[in-house]
Amino acid sequence: MPSNTDRPSSSAAPKPRKTYRHGDLRAALIEAGLALAREGGPQAVVLREATRRAGVAPNAAYRHFANHQALFEAVRAATLGALARAMEIELHTAEALPDPTERARAMLAAIGRGYLGFAQAETGWFRTAFAFGAFDVEVPPDPARAADKGLNPFELLSYALDTLVQSGVLPAERRPGAEFLAWSSVHGLALLIIDGPLRHAPQDMRMALSLRLLRMVENGL
Repeated sequence: MPSNTDRPSSSAAPKPRKTYRHGDLRAALIEAGLALAREGGPQAVVLREATRRAGVAPNAAYRHFANHQALFEAVRAATLGALARAMEIELHTAEALPDPTERARAMLAAIGRGYLGFAQAETGWFRTAFAFGAFDVEVPPDPARAADKGLNPFELLSYALDTLVQSGVLPAERRPGAEFLAWSSVHGLALLIIDGPLRHAPQDMRMALSLRLLRMVENGL
């Protein structure tokens, strides 16, 4: 992954746009917010800087976002959508396996690999995706938070766990709440890798720990 020093400086002059079609400015502000989040995480998503990068006056943002929080929530939704796409990329190969049991097990592991890989490759977006916001595990469908399947990251995990039940790998009575147990385990390792004592660990060590954790999650469930 490119380091922050490999990306354009936030002090680079924006490319102003003279006109915007309906909706273009909103998309441009979200795009600018995503660039800020990628560089510096949730704290870097500042409305004034987003408007500067979009090449408009700060007041122009209020045509589409009531305040900074509204812009931030739109950016956060987009980072969740990016995470969902990363998880689906891993999931596609697993779903193609012919054996139902093998496919179900591979799907759960794929969800975890995609999640951990995204945390390391897009750390700023990962931190933004899980920055403080309204309780949003059960929310109305939002295409911005989803990828091709129309599922957000939490729903993709639930989908994989439901497949484990359907294949007979996971007893139905152990299904309720299983997503929170699996999620907390994988999310914990992600934080240890990007912010904790494993942040300087060699890549092969991170990979070995990730694979072992994913097996542990399946066995534990």
